[in-house]
Amino acid sequence: MKKIIIPLLTVLILVLLTACTEITEQPEKEHNGNETDQESEQVEELAGEEIVQGGLKVHYIDVGQGDSTLLEFEGFSMLIDAGNWNSKEAVDYLKQQEIQDIDIVVGTHPDADHIGQLAQVIGEFEVGEVWMSGNTSSSNTFLNALQAIEASGSDYVEPRSGYSFEVGSLQIEVLYPDEITGATNEESVSLKITYGDVGFVFTGDAGVKQEQEMIDNGMDLDAEILHVGHHGSNTSTSPEFLKAVAPEVAIYSAGADNSYGHPHAEVIAAAENSGAEVYGTDVNGTILVRTDGKSYRVETQQEGVPTEGENRCIDLNIASSAELQEISGIGEVYAWSIIDQRPVENVEELLDIKGIGQGTLDDIQEQDLACIGG
Repeated sequence: MKKIIIPLLTVLILVLLTACTEITEQPEKEHNGNETDQESEQVEELAGEEIVQGGLKVHYIDVGQGDSTLLEFEGFSMLIDAGNWNSKEAVDYLKQQEIQDIDIVVGTHPDADHIGQLAQVIGEFEVGEVWMSGNTSSSNTFLNALQAIEASGSDYVEPRSGYSFEVGSLQIEVLYPDEITGATNEESVSLKITYGDVGFVFTGDAGVKQEQEMIDNGMDLDAEILHVGHHGSNTSTSPEFLKAVAPEVAIYSAGADNSYGHPHAEVIAAAENSGAEVYGTDVNGTILVRTDGKSYRVETQQEGVPTEGENRCIDLNIASSAELQEISGIGEVYAWSIIDQRPVENVEELLDIKGIGQGTLDDIQEQDLACIGG
């Protein structure tokens, strides 16, 4: 399957001018997964099984209220999302792991808690390709990321469902989206990554409807490790999706004491009832999964039992249009005006939006839903 490699300058111009154009397909760049000499394999005993040191390592990085996952395999590295816009944990962690080159960086969707440090990652590391859904945003975070891609010369790719790539014995399959309509969260780039007999599924912030489309499309979703969608929100991870994936381990990424109420109680309960062992970055810190393709183990920075969040808020800086409209007083027009204006530093900046007066602002604040994430 060919990848569509898109001249990033074209995309940047499209965003800045809010115009549309057709993209042409170009030959794909081959990954061979052997860019550096492989380290000698070291074998250690684990729970009665042998696991090869030097196989696949998947780091679910603790970036607070955001997403970032690093995969390392025999000289090949891949980063799925790059943390929140107001933090630097993703870049710091990559440096701690002595990462220098990243073959593929995926921005599952343009929200600032997923591509927050993308520009910095591209600026500080050699990045071969950047994969994004093709959905755009007018936020400075997104525009900075596009400018960084263009300046770096990295290839820009918009993967679509049905695409598959092989990196040695590592297989990457694109589960979603098939096409884009502007639904940024829902049309997150979703992937299944398989190493030997061990599978990993990542769905960004894709929702229940999109999960069902993956099921209906006949995708092979079965995987040992599921990265729980949308930080454990009940907008994702339906019982049907859990049944299709049948994970043994479910991992969510969320900030400690976050204001969204992530993870939601029903999601944790559903995952546990499906037979999965649940881990979360809010209580376990960075979570590392090692596998030799036959067995795997989960390592955590700290002990902790995931529990549901107590509060929920809708972050004006990262919420989708649909989520913003859950706040009484914010309709579709106001929602898109907020998206165009962000990032904002406080809820009071809603007064800068034409049509929102003090009375409307007071009504919004009384609901205790609108917030600025930390």
